[in-house]
Amino acid sequence: MTTTATRGSLLGVSLAYFLVLLDTTVLTVALPGIRADLGGSVAGQQWVVNGYTVSFAAFLLGGGALADRFGPLRVFRCGVASFGVLSLVSAFAPNLTVLVVLRVLLGVAGAACLPSSLALISRLHPDPAARAKALGAWAAITGVALAAGPIAGGLLVDLADWRAVFLVNVPLAALGLALTRGRETAPTGRGFDVRSQLAACVFLGLLTEAIVDAQPLAAVLALLVLAFFVHRERRSAAPSVPPVLVRSRGVAVNLFAGAAVNFVLSGALFAVTLLLQDERHLTPVETGLAFLPLTLPTAFNPLLTSRIVAARGPRLPVVAGLTLLTAGAAVLAATVHAPYPLLACGLLLLGLGVSLALPALVTGVVTAAPDGYAGTAGGLLNAVRQVGATVGVAAMGAVVATGAFGWAFVLAAAVAASGQLLSFCQRNSNSRAHL
Repeated sequence: MTTTATRGSLLGVSLAYFLVLLDTTVLTVALPGIRADLGGSVAGQQWVVNGYTVSFAAFLLGGGALADRFGPLRVFRCGVASFGVLSLVSAFAPNLTVLVVLRVLLGVAGAACLPSSLALISRLHPDPAARAKALGAWAAITGVALAAGPIAGGLLVDLADWRAVFLVNVPLAALGLALTRGRETAPTGRGFDVRSQLAACVFLGLLTEAIVDAQPLAAVLALLVLAFFVHRERRSAAPSVPPVLVRSRGVAVNLFAGAAVNFVLSGALFAVTLLLQDERHLTPVETGLAFLPLTLPTAFNPLLTSRIVAARGPRLPVVAGLTLLTAGAAVLAATVHAPYPLLACGLLLLGLGVSLALPALVTGVVTAAPDGYAGTAGGLLNAVRQVGATVGVAAMGAVVATGAFGWAFVLAAAVAASGQLLSFCQRNSNSRAHL
């Protein structure tokens, strides 16, 4: 493949993840409009977000396995096309229940896009240093989704209504498909355990319900389903989580760190949106602009992070990122009722932390994956990240529902600090992750 074609394909696969992230961030500022139009409580708003993240997290493992089994290019194209069609249908959802169901299906389509895009990047850039830089560009392009999402969502809601935030996905999906070219790689033929995938999805749904609505029965059922999932994985000839990956040195720490980052990021996006619109009465556009200190670093800083990872390995930016996330959440907890400039300092620290940690985590896990497991490894990392996002929205949303915004951010700081501590204690021999 020529250099021009390679760059075009990199842009195309990056655009797919941009699309997946945009669907989360662009929707954030539209939540009050959805509630006003379709009705529902804070819990209903949480499910509009979590219906997507639950299925996205659960099926990321399957998405990675499918990419390795049938070929990443084929799975990528199917996922992006499905995402565009489902977004179009979501724009015409007649009620909240239908919208949540469509969000669940969008999560499945997104789960097909992300691992396959990482596998394609790994194939396009076999050299580790070049791959680290490509993943940095991938993270920077997708980071624009975090930067553009709240502002674009606010503009779309103000100019039209919340349904417009779904329509914007349709041309983006078409462009991503048009840009991505190349020949399909030979599939590995590894199996796919449908029961494990369904068990993972049911577990996350029950766990989210247990946190959102404080349902003890849902918690008990979640534990039972988790036990079934573990039992099934141990006996499966094609486990969703291959032992060769989880036994890799340092992988467990990176997976927990990824979950912690998304817990803080998604939980904070949800909580700050309600704080700004319900408590401070900002408009959707004003809310989008208020998020700029958080979102802008995610569009630019990953390019710097990729250089650090290429030269020093992923451990340093991961630890630094989690340290900034801890500090940012603590600042938000202390400035809930303070003037906006002080609140913005906390948002800026969060943005810097996310943009340092995530590209390094992606590079480390994908690079360390054995041959033929790049898609599965990317799926595993991002599945764990989305579990963190789901639990973050559910847990912080449950605290916010009581009016205790400050304690919600204290919870986020505690989660980030635990990830920071584990990453800091990781042995230095893991720091380069085979780069």
